[in-house]
Amino acid sequence: MSNENSENAPGHNKPVQIVINGQPHTVTQQRISYEDVVRLAFPAGPFDITYSVDYANEHGQDGTLTKGESTKVREGMSFNVIKSNRS
Repeated sequence: MSNENSENAPGHNKPVQIVINGQPHTVTQQRISYEDVVRLAFPAGPFDITYSVDYANEHGQDGTLTKGESTKVREGMSFNVIKSNRS
């Protein structure tokens, strides 16, 4: 059986609190993409530049996101988004 639609299953889209650049945000998806994080961090853009996105969570799974990538959302995750000096 495929889990392809598991993100849309009942009860799977519970609100989760995350922090982006020190500001709390509530999301309901199970995964969050680089693009989603950048738009939450900088709603007015610009979007034609590269951002550096680092994340940490209390479960010890820290990492970075680049364009086109996503990560599983966990309660209390913290994201740091800055404008990159590299393209």
